[in-house]
Amino acid sequence: MIATHSDVLIIGAGSAGCMLAEQLSRDPACHITVLEQGPGLSDPQIAGLTKNGSVLPIGLGSPVARHYPTSLTTHPHRPVRLVRGAVVGGSGAVNGGYFCRAVPADFARWRLPGWDWSDVLERYRAIETDRDFDGPMHGHSGPIPVQRCNDISLNAELFVHGAVEAGYPWIADLNGEPAPEGFGPVPLNIVDGVRHGLGWGCIQPSLGRANLRLLTQTSARRVRLNAGRAVGVQADSAHGAIELTADRIVLSAGAIGSAHLLMLSGIGDEDTLRKAGVPVEVRLPVGQHCADHPEWVLSTTWGTEIDRPVLEVVLHTADNLEIRPYTGGFVSMIGDHRQGHPDWPHVGVALMQPQARGLVSLASNDPRVPPHIEHRYDSEPADVAALRQGAELVREICSAKTQLGQPMWSTSQHLCGTAPMGNDGDEHAVLDPQCRVRGVESLWVVDGSVMPTIPRRGPHATIAMVAQRAAEFVYAG
Repeated sequence: MIATHSDVLIIGAGSAGCMLAEQLSRDPACHITVLEQGPGLSDPQIAGLTKNGSVLPIGLGSPVARHYPTSLTTHPHRPVRLVRGAVVGGSGAVNGGYFCRAVPADFARWRLPGWDWSDVLERYRAIETDRDFDGPMHGHSGPIPVQRCNDISLNAELFVHGAVEAGYPWIADLNGEPAPEGFGPVPLNIVDGVRHGLGWGCIQPSLGRANLRLLTQTSARRVRLNAGRAVGVQADSAHGAIELTADRIVLSAGAIGSAHLLMLSGIGDEDTLRKAGVPVEVRLPVGQHCADHPEWVLSTTWGTEIDRPVLEVVLHTADNLEIRPYTGGFVSMIGDHRQGHPDWPHVGVALMQPQARGLVSLASNDPRVPPHIEHRYDSEPADVAALRQGAELVREICSAKTQLGQPMWSTSQHLCGTAPMGNDGDEHAVLDPQCRVRGVESLWVVDGSVMPTIPRRGPHATIAMVAQRAAEFVYAG
């Protein structure tokens, strides 16, 4: 067993881990090690999969994705697979490029010191280079280029005509000043067909720094605690078991991976840990109050558009629905259209402020066994009613343009809040407002796990912002 020591050890090279590594390694005296269970970006096949912005390389057997079983609803049980990027860059290396920011009301709802809109706007600006808009709302020197589609697909164009006829206003900049409702082009981190994730934009250019080391194909098994302090991580590499120690340890393995690792390390709900055979170190409500964006999808008779971003325009309503006219169906999204598989283009209705809360719990003390996940989307009647109203809105907008099928349950794949921040006295809080794990010294979580409530927009841009913001917390110790 090989032991190595770092100032900061980051578990996971997804969007958050890549941002953290780049920020922290700017100090040459700070030695950073990053562990990533998936492959790096140097392999030409991996590079091609992560850069192709017109395809989601997430099918079964993908070398850059991992699948987790979940149940969307309880009555009846609706099993599906959650997909997460398992590659340097994480889910941001395999997703559709949607890069909308959260809105000020989301942070007001968090009610956390240091996370007001005035605190986070500069962080959003710091991570982007907006190619369409300038001014105080936008950045021009960040690692992620942001651009909107000027030449939209026929599907999106038909949807836009329907939205205009229904009386909705056009919003040219969905990352600008928030509007009550309307539709517009999606801010994308896909430019000229190339996906620009934080793997390529942050950590890859930084690997020449002598103080930054990236270990790929290396899976953390648990965090080792000593007298209430995180001191190391036990992991499996291609060369066998290793143990790494550090002064500061950051979990950035994603909302599923970070929660799973906390629980494997004895940090979580006492009953759940004991049933799985894990000794309890710290009692915290890990995975007990998470959320995702529930989605209903309606099939259409639109044609399938290939070699385009999967989502070019969206409509936001005043009651927190996001209507998504996808350019194709799931088959074309993952790139199987060239094999002659049938496809079903569709429109999605996503509820962006759901009341339903899900569960991520430990199924086994074996790190190779995925956690148990339940979304419980049907647990709140108000959510189901809102989705039904959204489906009727889609019929109002689209029925003259296409034939629509019956709505089917789906998910936005935006699981958040498995280890949320919170103030003292918050019964749901796993972390303090600086992303430190409560009751454990020298341990942080920085990724989508930390969000106390799910934002009104897809979370990718906000996860990158959270990491940019939290880097100073980790650096300060």
